Amino acid sequence: MHELAVCQALMDQVDSVARDESAARVVSIHLGIGPLSGVEPGLLSQAFPIASAGSLAADAELVITALPVVVHCQECGRQSEVQSTRLLCSHCGAWQTTLVSGDEMLLERVEVIRKNSTPAPAHSVLHS
Repeated sequence: MHELAVCQALMDQVDSVARDESAARVVSIHLGIGPLSGVEPGLLSQAFPIASAGSLAADAELVITALPVVVHCQECGRQSEVQSTRLLCSHCGAWQTTLVSGDEMLLERVEVIRKNSTPAPAHSVLHS
């Protein structure tokens, strides 16, 4: 399963953040996933308990937000949010567009409880 490998790489990033923040445990992990990322959010959620087992994030909540697909039009110069199956400019209809976002997986926020402290957000980014 591709998502298990992705989740294991995610856990490497989360473990790094937890170490940097002197965390006693990870409370939540917030991800943004674009529809063109090649990552299936449902399968990633299923792989999370396996990948996080035995780590500071074993009991963490995995929060996944869908990111939009955005293109930049080379004809009219504007950006627009589009469907992942139709990358045409929504302003002028041109097909000469460049993908701006929608193919990424971002580690947006990791919330931890520091040793002898209260919850504190830590930030990091992971691109797929």
